Amino acid sequence: NSMTVSYEDNVNSKQIIDSVVKAGYGASLVEENKKVSIDKEDRFKDKETKPLLQRLIISLILLIPLFYLSMGYMIGWPIGVFKSELLILALVELFLSLTIMIINKKFFIYGIKAIFHGGPNMDTLVALGSGVAFIYSFINVFILAHHANMGDTSHMNMIMMNLSFETAGMVPTLITIGKTLESYSKGKTTNAIKSLIDLAPKTANIIKDDKEYVVPLEEVNVDDIFIVRAGEAIPVDGVVISGNGSIDESALTGESLPVDKKEKDLVKSATINKNGVLICKATKVRGETTLNQMIKMVENAASSKAKISSLADKVSGIFVPIVIVVALIVFTFWMIFGNNFLNSHPDIKMNLLSYSIERSIAVLVISCPCALGLATPVAIMVGNGKGAKNGVLFKNAEAMENTSKIDYLILDKTGTITKGKPIVSDIYPINNYDEKSLMELAYSLEYGSEHPLSNAIKEYANLHEINKSEVKQFQIIQGKGIKGIIKDKNCLAGNLNFLIDENINTSIILNKVEEYSSQGKTPLIFVKKGVIAGIIAVSDEIKEDSKEAIKCIKNLGIVPIMLTGDNYKAAKYVADLVGIEHVYSEVLPEDKLNIINEFKKHGKVAMVGDGINDAASLTSADIGIAIGSGSDIAIESGSIVLMKSSLMDAYAAIRLSQYTLLNIKEHLFWAFLYNIIMIPIAAGVFSNLGLYKVAPWMGSAAMALSSVFVVTNALRINLFNPYKIKMKKKHVDIDFINNIRKEEKMMKEEFKIEGMMCMHCVAHVKEAISKVKGVNNVVVSLENKNALVEGEFKEEEVIAAFNEAGYKASK
Repeated sequence: NSMTVSYEDNVNSKQIIDSVVKAGYGASLVEENKKVSIDKEDRFKDKETKPLLQRLIISLILLIPLFYLSMGYMIGWPIGVFKSELLILALVELFLSLTIMIINKKFFIYGIKAIFHGGPNMDTLVALGSGVAFIYSFINVFILAHHANMGDTSHMNMIMMNLSFETAGMVPTLITIGKTLESYSKGKTTNAIKSLIDLAPKTANIIKDDKEYVVPLEEVNVDDIFIVRAGEAIPVDGVVISGNGSIDESALTGESLPVDKKEKDLVKSATINKNGVLICKATKVRGETTLNQMIKMVENAASSKAKISSLADKVSGIFVPIVIVVALIVFTFWMIFGNNFLNSHPDIKMNLLSYSIERSIAVLVISCPCALGLATPVAIMVGNGKGAKNGVLFKNAEAMENTSKIDYLILDKTGTITKGKPIVSDIYPINNYDEKSLMELAYSLEYGSEHPLSNAIKEYANLHEINKSEVKQFQIIQGKGIKGIIKDKNCLAGNLNFLIDENINTSIILNKVEEYSSQGKTPLIFVKKGVIAGIIAVSDEIKEDSKEAIKCIKNLGIVPIMLTGDNYKAAKYVADLVGIEHVYSEVLPEDKLNIINEFKKHGKVAMVGDGINDAASLTSADIGIAIGSGSDIAIESGSIVLMKSSLMDAYAAIRLSQYTLLNIKEHLFWAFLYNIIMIPIAAGVFSNLGLYKVAPWMGSAAMALSSVFVVTNALRINLFNPYKIKMKKKHVDIDFINNIRKEEKMMKEEFKIEGMMCMHCVAHVKEAISKVKGVNNVVVSLENKNALVEGEFKEEEVIAAFNEAGYKASK
């Protein structure tokens, strides 16, 4: 019951509303900047079911005597005085059917207006079916009165058999039954959104000037201080400034275990403080809170279109005009060729005109454009609601559809497969530095960086009260490290390749770097005034469910790939632990885009990431899956958000998408099959097989049930468990993977070199070996007279390259 319109400057919202009103519907502008969520709550209230139910009850009360009198006369039920007073019986039927039509006047108002606006719809079919039956019967009443005046009872009996007032009353009544059930079921589809809205408290306890005030939620502003006691809901997003508490975040994330909160921790709106007292500062209010952003995502997804709906949309657009034309053809056919059939079936007590009209009315009221129109949106809405309850947010219907088609799932390492909270595991000072002086250098350099590895060093320094110095000309070298000047001395920090690029002699630390990397740790090397001060190794724990998630994803036939800026050894260590076979390490942000684009040539690609450096990759992939605990820009760039930050939820998103898409296909199959079968039956195509007694009221009942079936079937998605392990055979091309940039089966060999005399020789050797096919990295040591070569290469080709460069090499 909503519409999103894009328009140019010469159009305004009033013109759009006027056009909708002229088409027979009501419309009003939804203000995006409304302050309180209760406005949204009002939008999602079920305002249709109650008035529809009232209409239905009154219609049924009138329909029962109408049906009884009409059918009673035809088949001999006791109808008292009406048995002989046929004109009075006809007038009573006329009155009852007309009253029912007036009660259900919206069908006729909207249906007729839709014809004049060039968009006939289901209401048009109902209005035509019921209206034609009433007008035909109304004319027959005048003919009946004429014969009654003449005392011609035989003609009066024949005319009574041809009255169709029960059809005129029954069609709108039965359709209203379907509309009521459909409205009730549709109300169920927005339960997820309504339950999210209900989570928000209506007030907040604000502290101002050491006094506590209870204020409406819409009056809370950024930087306001609020207090949350045990059992209370957190009103807006904020940061804890004092106190401790245990927060139930299950409403937003689906995670049942409470999360402990302390000073500087973030809290989210609508979560519940189970114990303790928290004093917080508001950071996001009104429409910017996590809760409202979730509601907005679910709304947007529910109102957007999936590509699979395009076929149904095209058919729906021409469906009603075609049905009207078919009804006219059916009427004409029976008027021309129907006499022989009626003569051979004396039990059909109708004249040719009445039977022809009945067949055409049956075609009108048995056709169901609603089933086609509802096929996609109700499934998308229920699927999104199911996802929201599990902390999986699809931003639009296209994301819901395309996620089911994923061939390759590309995963960032830090914060995606791992917890994203690295810790300092080893401190290795050299060259007259001790642990404290090395940490002081590291803290000073890393203070200006927001990288997760930098945060690990900053947390360690804060915990151990390490001092820092001012850094001038601070510079971040993406994917490599950082630079700066401390007390007029050039300093840098980063990985091994960065130091080699900066012409720093790394031979003294090669073995230590190798040792840390082989343990899955990331070694960060710190240099001051050209001298290596030491190594700080940082490690990151793997999430508890990452291994299980990778296994489930592989079971679906999807190929998982790790794409990380970390060194190969650390990346491979983590990949082996979780079962990922394909690894691309030491990847710069721009390289990620190139690799994703290469994969996109071979199938559908999804990217899972959480960092600022993942934003471009999330946008570039067919499906961007953002970790909810990640950066705001990553969440904004993704088309799916995982609120629990669990990789298992990526699997759940894929399974939910697959099941929802299957549900949509079931709907479309049913809608097409129903209309393909039922329209010919109603038209009388199978009359000779005994299917000639399909009265119009039966058609209207079938039409109503068809729509109800679609909506009810969509509600089955609520019963689906997206975390259940599923096996699915699927052929995915992996032959090309080894040809993209780097490969998984990396080897590292050490070569002894004779003839190197200076750093110029080192540069010459490195350049020569780097050109060998399959070589990905070269580390040359002048002091140790050796070279470490990484990649997948042939030893004889590397040795040959050494010789061609003028040096003698051996293993």
